Amino acid sequence: MKRSIVMVHGAFCGGWAFNRFRRPFEAAGYDVSAPDLPGHEDFPHRRPVAGLSMTDYAAAIAKVIDAQESPPVLIGHSLGGLVAQLAAARARVAGLILLAPSAPWGVTGSSPEEAASAVGLYALGPLWAMSAVDPSKDLARRYLVDRLPREGRKWVYERLRPESGRALFETLNWWLDPFASTLVPPHSVGAPVLGIAGGSDAIHPVATVRATVSRLGGNLSVAKGASHWLPGEPGWQEVAEECLDWIEGLETRAAA
Repeated sequence: MKRSIVMVHGAFCGGWAFNRFRRPFEAAGYDVSAPDLPGHEDFPHRRPVAGLSMTDYAAAIAKVIDAQESPPVLIGHSLGGLVAQLAAARARVAGLILLAPSAPWGVTGSSPEEAASAVGLYALGPLWAMSAVDPSKDLARRYLVDRLPREGRKWVYERLRPESGRALFETLNWWLDPFASTLVPPHSVGAPVLGIAGGSDAIHPVATVRATVSRLGGNLSVAKGASHWLPGEPGWQEVAEECLDWIEGLETRAAA
């Protein structure tokens, strides 16, 4: 029986972000789940994300991991990649795949473009004073879904939802967080790690992803020409295939 796979979405999103990306894994016989992070369920007239921490997100995913029959493979995208790191440090996983992950406590940004994308979020207001931050279509168009055709961008825009200002602050301003909420100790993840960076990603550039993956002793792959929306932009099939090949390698070694 093949291991289960848990996919963790990024900021302002939900499990829907993996609607297409999960299909090749399911076709290969894997049981895939893509839960909504706490507060990210579809509540059109409520803002339940208010006040939630990265610690809350990690605890929720750790519970999903513990509910599996055997340690699953964990795949996290963007902020969900950081949640996945935090969860894998507290719950046993068979493997960890990080798609353009947000960096943990102690890893600084590596490019002016990365800083510019973060400043765009700051422009929405002081994150530490906001209970929930509404998504910005302009920022999404410039940095998140810049390689999607118009109809694809529209599909994403319609599904974006508010994000916790606290979680964003803990991620973007880790040096100001007295609780070190996003700290992932270098040897805390006892499983193989694969990181995939978009070669043209302005949110989390290759150098930053490399620093994140190196701290965990993992291997880095670069999707040339790809931007940040690795699970859904053109070329997502190749990214999924690389992940599948890597997971199959885990399965083969486990059976040997």
